[in-house]
Amino acid sequence: MATSIQLGGTDAAASRDADRIQREAEAAAMRLMRRRSAAVVFWRIAILVLILGGWEVAARLHWIDPFFYSMPSAIAAQIWEWLRHGTSQGPLWLQVAVTLEETVLGFLIGAVGGVICGILLGRNKLLADIFSVYIKVANSIPRVVLGSIFVIALGLGMASKVALAVVMVFFVVFGNAFQGVREADRYMIANAQILGASPRQVTMSVVVPSALSWILASLHVSFGFALVGAVVGEFLGARQGIGLLISTAQGAFNASGVFAAMIVLAVVALLAEYLISLLENHLLKWRPAQFN
Repeated sequence: MATSIQLGGTDAAASRDADRIQREAEAAAMRLMRRRSAAVVFWRIAILVLILGGWEVAARLHWIDPFFYSMPSAIAAQIWEWLRHGTSQGPLWLQVAVTLEETVLGFLIGAVGGVICGILLGRNKLLADIFSVYIKVANSIPRVVLGSIFVIALGLGMASKVALAVVMVFFVVFGNAFQGVREADRYMIANAQILGASPRQVTMSVVVPSALSWILASLHVSFGFALVGAVVGEFLGARQGIGLLISTAQGAFNASGVFAAMIVLAVVALLAEYLISLLENHLLKWRPAQFN
């Protein structure tokens, strides 16, 4: 009995030591992750300060011509001027709202259409063989040409910008959805069919979840394309929007205005990227955490 008590005590001590070692290892890993995150933030800020500071110094010392390349202080002053007194087309928030509305509409229509067509053609080889040549021809047409056609056909209103954004988004999402469907696990599909699943059930329960990672990956890129489509459409002809603001600044040889509008677009794109990342993390909760 004494031997049993001694062995039990030894096991308990070993268990406590193992728990302590595990806690220490987890604490060390957390400290390492915090240090890495701090280093990433530091270097991001340092690189930004270096770029902006170098740009400012180069412009003030006339190593580069500030008339053509402006400088960060002038760009910040231009944004502040727009925020206080508005732009030549109206308040800055209104220009952002117009462009954002066109972008979101084009993004949603193009993404939904791309996903549906990608899944349909990915699941139906006959349809894929029939429409593949038309999709390749349509995808090969330069987007600027389509933008001009849309402006002529649909006018200077929102419709022409949304149409161009849809075209920009559709082919990106379609390509990823199509490839994601084709890459679905054939063994899982076969097992579902053996268990009596209908084609619709196989598509919705096996194929679509398998292609979800592909589809969500395309959304990160396609929103930027939608924003580009809306801005290019406004640049070609519009009554309001960031694209018109850039075109007006270009016509007045206002480099600060062009860069300021680009920064506004970058802020909008970053916010959209953050929201899409939240959506991706919500829909892909099953995916293991990624560590770099």
